[in-house]
Amino acid sequence: MDETANDRKMTANPFSAALSSANEEQFRPSAQGSASARVYSGIRSQIISLELQPYSNLVRTEIAESFGVSQSPIREAIHRLEQEGLVVSYPQSRTVVAKIDVDHARETQFLRVSIELEVARTLAGMAQPELLRPARRVLAMQRMAGDDQDINEFTALDRLFHQSLAEPAGVVSLYHLVSSRSGHIDRLRRLNLPDPGKIISVLQHHTEILDAIEAGDLSKTEDAVRRHLGGTLAAVPQIMEQYPHYF
Repeated sequence: MDETANDRKMTANPFSAALSSANEEQFRPSAQGSASARVYSGIRSQIISLELQPYSNLVRTEIAESFGVSQSPIREAIHRLEQEGLVVSYPQSRTVVAKIDVDHARETQFLRVSIELEVARTLAGMAQPELLRPARRVLAMQRMAGDDQDINEFTALDRLFHQSLAEPAGVVSLYHLVSSRSGHIDRLRRLNLPDPGKIISVLQHHTEILDAIEAGDLSKTEDAVRRHLGGTLAAVPQIMEQYPHYF
């Protein structure tokens, strides 16, 4: 990993590691704890966190040694990552981490905006502020992570914030569906998040979303959600200029 990427990989603390692990559970198949699931979620996490950069070579013998598994679960895990567009395999040659696909990121974001707008509208119409308590607790923890500049913890809490809104709206399965397709947009966010003012902006948008939902103001709710989810894609030209080797 180059120096710039290292600057973006903050030292993890035990809470961050546990939180990240909990977030990764959504990507495990029904055969919980299977070898292929461990390999898949482990490699996926390394790709999303930018620990594995585009064109990084995934050596299967090293993966087998690291996870203590045979080649069969590795093949299954890599097949799932190929389906998400996160790795590319060359027959009889090698498997590498894919570059960030901006078109895929835009497509996934279109789906996410549609779902999260409906989630916010639903919660605003329910007029039950107690349903927002879990999200407000997560936001309080996210502020502390932001103060500490703990990118790993901040990112994990960001996922938990949005999940905590999807759950009372009754569409958490749709949240997991979108998350499973979000590898490219998540990497864009990871590159964008440490930029000056970005963390403050995310926290402000989360606050505005919750306040608008609690007030039952549909117009402000929709505006807050759109502004929040549109920030990273709006910054794509600058991100690509700053990190051309990811694209």
